[in-house]
Amino acid sequence: MPINITMPALSPTMEEGTLAKWLVKEGDTVKSGMIIAEIETDKATMEVEAVDEGKVGKIMVPAGTEGVKVNAVIAVLLEEGESAGDVKAPAAAPARAEPAPAPKPAPASFVPSAPTPVAAAKPAPQAAVAVMERPIGARIMASPLAKRIAANKGIDLKALKGSGPHGRIIRRDVENAKPGAAQPAQGGAPMTADGLILPQILDDRVYAPDTYELKPLDGMRKTVAKRLTQSFMQVPHFPLNIDITLDNLLESRAAINAAAPKDVKISVNDLLIKAAALALIDEPDCNASYTDKGIAYHKHANISVAVAVEGGLITPVIFKAEGKGLAEISEEMKDLATRARERKLKPQEYMGGTFSISNLGMFGIKSFASIINPPEGMILSVGAGEKRAVVDETGAIVARTVMSVTLTCDHRVIGGAEGAKWLAAFKRYVETPEAMLL
Repeated sequence: MPINITMPALSPTMEEGTLAKWLVKEGDTVKSGMIIAEIETDKATMEVEAVDEGKVGKIMVPAGTEGVKVNAVIAVLLEEGESAGDVKAPAAAPARAEPAPAPKPAPASFVPSAPTPVAAAKPAPQAAVAVMERPIGARIMASPLAKRIAANKGIDLKALKGSGPHGRIIRRDVENAKPGAAQPAQGGAPMTADGLILPQILDDRVYAPDTYELKPLDGMRKTVAKRLTQSFMQVPHFPLNIDITLDNLLESRAAINAAAPKDVKISVNDLLIKAAALALIDEPDCNASYTDKGIAYHKHANISVAVAVEGGLITPVIFKAEGKGLAEISEEMKDLATRARERKLKPQEYMGGTFSISNLGMFGIKSFASIINPPEGMILSVGAGEKRAVVDETGAIVARTVMSVTLTCDHRVIGGAEGAKWLAAFKRYVETPEAMLL
C-alpha cells in the first residue's frame, strides 16, 4: 500500500510552511534518514528526512508551494511491487484533530428576548432592511443594545438605516436584519468599536491601484505581525529608562581584545549579554514568565538577541549565558546571527529564551522601547553610546560616553521596583565590568 509523506510540524508554533525544494524526484529510491526536501517555516529553512523506505511514486506538492498546511500529503512512496498507477490523490490531512469551537456566549449584560410568534412564522424579508450609505468618517448612531446584538449576529451597522429618533439604529432594526445581509460593498471601510468608519489603507479611494506594488506576506512576516500584535494588546507592559556610562566598559573591551587571540573579538553587545545574564541571576524575581498556572521562575539566564533578517527578525538564544565566558558568547553569537540571516536555525536555537535584548545603537538610535517577546517577562532596548556633557563627582562638567536603555516589563510578572532593581544591577556590571569576573 502506498505510503503518504506529510508536511511535518518543524516547531510547536508551525501551522503551515513553504515547500522550498525537492531533493528527490519521481522514480527515485528513498531510504530511511535520507534528506528529501527543504521546508521554509516562519523562522528558518529546514531539511526533511524520510522516515520510510520506498520509491517516490508521486510528488503531490510541487517545489515553491506556499501555505502548505501541517500534515497535508506532499508526496507518496511506493513499496516493492507497487506502481505509480496505484497512487490516488489523497485529501490533505487536517493539521490537528480539534473539537468544533463552542458557540460564543452572549455578553452577560444582554439577554435576548424570545421572538414573537409572528416573527417566528414569518421572518422579516431582507428587502425590509434599509441600506444607507454614509460618508467616510461618519459616526454610526446606534444604541448600545443594538451594537451588542449586531456583534452577536455578525451584522454591519454602517449599512443599516435606523428607525429611531434622528435615524438612530435601535434594537428592532438589528433584529430584523439577517447576518451578512447588510454587509458593505467590496472595498468598504472598516468600523471601529465605537462606530466610527475608517478608510482601509489600500482602499482604492485612498490609493490608486497603479500607485503601489503589493508584496505578499511571507511566513515570517505573518508570524511576527501576529505575535507582536497579541503581545502589544494582551500583555500589560510598562517601560523603565536609565542612562549608563560606557567609558570603563569600552576601555575594558579594548584591553580584552588586545590580549585575546587573533580570531576572538569581543563586541559591546557581547558584554551587554553577559551583564544582562548576571543581573538576572542577581535579581531572580525578574527572570520569570507569566503562565495561566502561575509564574515560572527560570533557573538560568537564557538571553534572546534580536537579529534583523530579510522579511522580519528572529531571536536566537544564548543559553545559560551567566556561566559562559565572553569569548564563548562572542563565538556563539556570531554563528547564530550568521545562520539566522540564512534562515538555517533550528527551532531549539530560537525558542526557550527568558529575556531579550534589542540593540539599535549601531543605527544611531538614541532611545526606543521594544514590544515584549512572550513568554519572556522583559526586553531591553539598547540605544547608541554617544558623548554627552555630564556632571562628575566633583561637580565639574565633563564629557562621558553615555548610553540610554529602556527596559519593557510584563506587569503581570514584574513590578516597577523589581524592574528598577534589575536595571541597577545591570548598570553596575556595565559601568564596572570588572564585577563580571567575580
